[in-house]
Amino acid sequence: MDQLRAMRVFTRVIDEGSFAGAARAMNLAPAVVTRLVAELEEHLKARLLHRTTRSLTLTEIGEAYLERARRILAEVDEAELLTQSATTEVRGHLRVLCPPALAVHQIARHLPKFHQRYPQVYLELTSPGPIEDIDENHDITIFWKRELLDGDFIARRLARSEVVLVASPEYLDARGRPQVPQDLKHHATLVPPSVELLREMPLQRGDPNNPEIVNLPIAPQRAALATSHLDTNYAAALHGLGIAGLPSFVCEEALLEHALERVLPQWRMQSFTLWAAMPTRKYVPARTRAFLDFLVEIFGGEDKDPWLVAAGCETCD
Repeated sequence: MDQLRAMRVFTRVIDEGSFAGAARAMNLAPAVVTRLVAELEEHLKARLLHRTTRSLTLTEIGEAYLERARRILAEVDEAELLTQSATTEVRGHLRVLCPPALAVHQIARHLPKFHQRYPQVYLELTSPGPIEDIDENHDITIFWKRELLDGDFIARRLARSEVVLVASPEYLDARGRPQVPQDLKHHATLVPPSVELLREMPLQRGDPNNPEIVNLPIAPQRAALATSHLDTNYAAALHGLGIAGLPSFVCEEALLEHALERVLPQWRMQSFTLWAAMPTRKYVPARTRAFLDFLVEIFGGEDKDPWLVAAGCETCD
């Protein structure tokens, strides 16, 4: 038995969700895929999968084996790449994990430029929802954090983004433009669905290291919408539902086009840093390095907010 081949087939069965899907993806006969997984289980003297006519699930030992098999295969792939003269060529399959709002409002618009520069890179972009930390199943994970990073990975700063208050000009024409934070008590707000934020909205201005802070109480009944989905808040603000707190990378274009207007521009809710990270490895494929460098190039790589600058807005720099 070719154990490495069997391990690759096994991991692909899990990735595709079925034996038939793995067979199609690997251009193998379904019977070959079934045989290789069965031979692997026989070699290990353990059942890795529960199979029924309708579902496929990992056993407990299968879950543990899958994690280690992925690591082994990644090391084997890296060892092979080290011996190939083509390793300096930017090509191949690149898996990137990215928050949906950043993918929609920023990453997608720059991909044509990256593809033109590196046409032999096949980019697989996954945007399932909020991302808290690095995912080792992806070559690059893009995420944001307020605090300093801590973990066994390599990360590069992309930019800082401020969360700013915005509303449509039509809404502000009808309801008035707040002049001080306390005026927000009389406006409809669009906020994340956390108890803390529904009870209190922290606003700050001035020196980021020693800011003036106002903790503004907000009655839940004045929240016109509570959702953790950034693009829903964005769309609702565009259509005049109320005042939203949005990251600058989401509302940059709307501010430029005057579809949204800054509210209390001297004040901000918070800021966070965007990072691109990858698992710590002895060898990094050229395609991964190229995409990391590209991200830093387009976003600046500094502890500054490029989107508010581009929109001509005041920042906390």
